[in-house]
Amino acid sequence: MTKILAINGSPRKDGNTSILIRHILKECESEGIETEVIQLGGKKIHGCTSCMKCFENRDRQCVIDEDLVNTCIRKMIEADGIILGSPVYFLDLTSEMKALIDRAGFVSYANGHIFSGKVGNAAVAVRRAGASRTCDSLLHFFLANDMIVPGLPCIGIGRDIGDVERDGEGIAHARKVGQSMARLVTIMKQHPKEPLIHADERIPGTRKGD
Repeated sequence: MTKILAINGSPRKDGNTSILIRHILKECESEGIETEVIQLGGKKIHGCTSCMKCFENRDRQCVIDEDLVNTCIRKMIEADGIILGSPVYFLDLTSEMKALIDRAGFVSYANGHIFSGKVGNAAVAVRRAGASRTCDSLLHFFLANDMIVPGLPCIGIGRDIGDVERDGEGIAHARKVGQSMARLVTIMKQHPKEPLIHADERIPGTRKGD
């Protein structure tokens, strides 16, 4: 069955990021697609240490195994589409989401780009500034992993919990993101992508010893 996984990087389990994600997934569910949400924000998540053990082991998981990241990676591998959601914290994404992106990205590169060909998009809740930067951080994860992004990410404006519901344009775009995700994962499921050949497995922006 086709499945879309959403990972919420907001410490507020039922906050504005969660509301945007729910609107996206509701559209997917209306097309008969299975959905799941993982609450990442607010959990104790270790950052990447660049130990490179994932390149030695090549077992599709991070060597740091006392938090939720390996569960996320496993479910990301199983999913056909992935939604990453984060509120804006100091003009960028939350530390939990950044840790997931770094560690999952390393594991993906170490194992032949395991997210290649999947569909991805982002949901960002913002009070004022920083939405574009946060979207870029999330979208770069998808693009670096040869994933397909159908259109612009969803941005909702609000501060207190529930404020984003009053952002009619943001909610409308969240629904559009859900419709685009549903349409594309269905097509991709019918026509699976052949694995790409990657000659250079280095992580973008890293050097030996960093």
